[in-house]
Amino acid sequence: MRIARFSIDGNVGFGVVEGNDLDVIKGHPFAEFERSGQKVPLDKVRLLPPVLPNKVVAIGRNYAEHAKELGNEVDDVPVAFFKPSTSVVGPGDPVVYPAFSQEVHHEAELAVVIGRMCREVPRERVKDVILGYTCANDITARDVQKREKQWARAKGFDSSCPLGPWVETELDPSDLTIQCTVNGEQRQLGRTSEMVRSIEDLIVHITEAMTLLPGDVVLTGTPAGVGPLNVGDEVAVTIEGIGTLTNKVIKRG
Repeated sequence: MRIARFSIDGNVGFGVVEGNDLDVIKGHPFAEFERSGQKVPLDKVRLLPPVLPNKVVAIGRNYAEHAKELGNEVDDVPVAFFKPSTSVVGPGDPVVYPAFSQEVHHEAELAVVIGRMCREVPRERVKDVILGYTCANDITARDVQKREKQWARAKGFDSSCPLGPWVETELDPSDLTIQCTVNGEQRQLGRTSEMVRSIEDLIVHITEAMTLLPGDVVLTGTPAGVGPLNVGDEVAVTIEGIGTLTNKVIKRG
């Protein structure tokens, strides 16, 4: 099932994607819900970020070849960092090139959407706390990341976390193709099976320390091939079984 968050005529709601239509749901996807039977054409709505996370917990260096291309080793434990809720934008929304950087990179990632409040999740229960999966782009000010010990500015600036186009709830994430294109040219191509640590490993590791809330997002790392974005570029992340998330880079006005 594909669940989208959308706006139309000033109203915001959730709907189940069925072909070229949305079947509007009563309530929200973090509890039992009913379909209203009210169908809205997809081309008549604006797709929003599929969730509004309280926090985005991201994992670095979870693909060995990506770590290598940046001159890093894979760490003994997962490298976790936060992207604030204000970094989240949706499909078609602009990515605003930050004025404090001269080297901004794309990072295509599989995003895990949490479906229920959870802490200290045992490995065998991880699937129970996941609502589904979506596409993400961990936009990074690479020059800032290199010169500042903390990644908060490099990874957390406004519009640095595009998510979408929807949440796919029925998907085996263990071996999916992840692709990133810039202006139609392929930049990244990898598979989730190349992750150093599995989604189960990551959720167990994160929830040892903190509570995850419904709608929180876990970014699972990016495959090799990251590279620069410039003002005017159109960047697209495509993940097998989910869809394509497209955003355009603009100059801050």
